[in-house]
Amino acid sequence: MTTTPSQPLSPSAHLDTFARDHLPPAALWPSLAFDLPELRYPQRLNCGAELLDATVRRHGTDRPAFHSPGQRPWSYGELKTYVDRIAHVLTDDLGVVPGNRVLLRGPTTRHLAACWLAVMKAGAVAVTVLAQQRASELATVCGIAEVGHALCDVRSVDDLAKAEVPGLRIATFGGDGPDDLLHLAAGKPAAYEAVETAADDVALIAFTSGTTGRPKGCMHFHRDVLAVADTFSRHVLRPTPDDVFAGSPPLGFTFGLGGLVLFPLRAGASALLLEQAGPQKLLPAMAEHRVSVLFTAPTAYRAMLPELAAYDISALRRCVSAGENLPAATWQAWQEATGLRIINGIGATELLHIFISAADDAIRPGTTGLPVPGWQARIIDTEGHQLPDGEPGLLAVRGPVGCRYLADERQTGYVQHGWNVTGDTYIREADGYFRYVARADDMIISAGYNIAGPEVEDALLRHPDVVEAAVVGRADEERGQVAVAYVVLRAGARQDAEALREFVKAELVPYKCPRAVEFLDALPRTATGKLQRFRLREPKTVE
Repeated sequence: MTTTPSQPLSPSAHLDTFARDHLPPAALWPSLAFDLPELRYPQRLNCGAELLDATVRRHGTDRPAFHSPGQRPWSYGELKTYVDRIAHVLTDDLGVVPGNRVLLRGPTTRHLAACWLAVMKAGAVAVTVLAQQRASELATVCGIAEVGHALCDVRSVDDLAKAEVPGLRIATFGGDGPDDLLHLAAGKPAAYEAVETAADDVALIAFTSGTTGRPKGCMHFHRDVLAVADTFSRHVLRPTPDDVFAGSPPLGFTFGLGGLVLFPLRAGASALLLEQAGPQKLLPAMAEHRVSVLFTAPTAYRAMLPELAAYDISALRRCVSAGENLPAATWQAWQEATGLRIINGIGATELLHIFISAADDAIRPGTTGLPVPGWQARIIDTEGHQLPDGEPGLLAVRGPVGCRYLADERQTGYVQHGWNVTGDTYIREADGYFRYVARADDMIISAGYNIAGPEVEDALLRHPDVVEAAVVGRADEERGQVAVAYVVLRAGARQDAEALREFVKAELVPYKCPRAVEFLDALPRTATGKLQRFRLREPKTVE
């Protein structure tokens, strides 16, 4: 069934009603689809209890839940005890009531994950941020979400304290003092009865990782948290209880939250949580802990290729890529080196996780895939009309999760005619597969020709000397824009711009060949490896 945007909400368990009060008007919500039986959740639902307590009931207490380098794994029973004791501290000592926003900050550790689960069980609203974010960024997020409490790794508290958020009560963990969160938790009861939240009570506010402008808070319900596990993970990834998950995205990004907490716990599997998860750290950790499911970005897959032979990653059976477009050349190189087919996917913070993907024999290299079971997708023009197959347009999706910005006028731009319009230009092929073209605002229009930067990047990456490539538009008086390629070469390779241009001309129609090629030591990226194209459009910002 497909609901209407105006479906009434259930009675809330929140005593602090800020989140519900600041949802967009119902008329601006996208339509929601709950077509799969597993998506028909009960009216009262706490995702923390479902992910932990219900999984313990299904699989027992003894199975491993979280692994940490150099430490004994936590079992599901131990994890539940930690989570429940922390939840007691939240409610008994810190005065957290259902609906309060609780900031979570620190490196990716099992303690941070336990704090997130405790916030869920206590009926509060998690606002997880990056350990690398600075004081001004933290102050902005806390101001938008009116955060009153924070659970922070003691190693990451300095910038949070410098943010000087009015009334913010900070509890640190990982220290030695008597007020340390984990010290307080040790004296608490080992069981906690989860707050009976409504399925449509807000569970988390995830802030977009946009590179410009005021960050947008995306509000997601308790049922949303389970829905992404019961669609992409259940139907495409298909994990087993014996899987060991790992990956590079931190828990402050929903790609990491899903891949390292939601999906393994929903399946009764375990996850390796790494504080440092760059390509050079991932490979030895994967070998040591026999990782079988990997979540990371296309750049990391390509960076790991030269080092694969030095590590035993024979346990690996699932590789997921998201965050940016996966070039066909990277997919092919990884498949040739490992025998594994990368599961490509597109997701969005606004929709919590991946909604178009494909696995195994359904994969078509060079495409993103098919709508994940439970999701619908179409290609539309700027007026919302559906376009025929083969014609590029805006990607519009809907499913069990939809965009609900926290008191943000940009809601009307993302949700149109009941659909979530992601800002990506796509083509739907005749066989139903969706092929990425570019971000809608990244399309280069040069002398009347449309040039998709990712297509040119894919061609450049087929050159044996090219390690990374990014193609952006630069203003040009004669042509409007021209395509400029920024390239990182393998060590020892000669910088020959004209040779690269000739290579691209042999791969693509000549008008798509970049007019200029510039060489860099590294491309500018976010902490999660996402390319910062805006810095390349403004060369003065590139070091």
